[in-house]
Amino acid sequence: MLLEESIAFLALGPGSVALDGTLGGGGHAARILEENAPDGLLVGLDVDDDALEAAGQRLRPFGDRVRLVRSSFRALREVLSDLGIAQLDAVLLDLGISSHQLDRPERGFRFAAATADTAPLDMRMDRRSPTTAADLLRTASAEDLSDWFQRYGELGGARRLARAIVEARREAPLRTAGDLLRVIRASRVGAGRRHHPATLVFQALRIVVNDELAALDEGLDAAVESLRPGGRLVVIAYHSLEDRIVKQRFRDEARGCTCPPRTPVCVCGRRPRLRVVTRRPVRPKAAELQENPRARSARLRAAERLPEVA
Repeated sequence: MLLEESIAFLALGPGSVALDGTLGGGGHAARILEENAPDGLLVGLDVDDDALEAAGQRLRPFGDRVRLVRSSFRALREVLSDLGIAQLDAVLLDLGISSHQLDRPERGFRFAAATADTAPLDMRMDRRSPTTAADLLRTASAEDLSDWFQRYGELGGARRLARAIVEARREAPLRTAGDLLRVIRASRVGAGRRHHPATLVFQALRIVVNDELAALDEGLDAAVESLRPGGRLVVIAYHSLEDRIVKQRFRDEARGCTCPPRTPVCVCGRRPRLRVVTRRPVRPKAAELQENPRARSARLRAAERLPEVA
């Protein structure tokens, strides 16, 4: 999504070293490798083994210009250290879940009626992780469930749904998307919302299962530190919680000093590390939305690393 816009803002050139922290099927990575040819390098990260296999097949023609690692982008500094790479010219983070993950019911990220009763409540991007969404629904307290639905789903009636889940699991554990959908319908939450309430519930559970917002916060910090002066960071977010974190981090890094406004002299010592390139988030064009309606919520922000100031 926002493929050409991403490439334009990354401002790649021959020989540049780029990192795609959310590799997916390798579409963005392939375009990066076209742009930084003939001798540029691409480091691709993903925690999903299926994504790495698919991307590996797609990127095979680029040969030894590709380094694929099964890792979260929150650990990109460690990955770069292991690869002997000191700095990056560009970082791309295309957040959220991939179409490949959505389209496979056994991954548990969607609640389509045709597969709901057989789709497990999994939602793990990294299947090495021990905790699934079903595990959370089986063990979490009503208070925790309510907090997650409010904080990560911004769901009206979060407490009511949490109580309904605790009541339902006394009869039988919630194992499939269909089990959860029936509880959501019975609790009558999300009335009047633009989104189907299950969308917000699944989003909240997915964020918790994968620790997505903490990973984003850590990944942004690691990306900024790993960029060379003049290097670009491009982030594509798909919901307001992610986009808010990116917007605030870019704003803070561009401002630098965090002293109170009336402090006569800066005592914190922080200096700006980024220049924000996108004044407003970039949205998909009508042609892309017509071809791929899933892109409708995508928002791209870009920033450039500033030189260190003595």
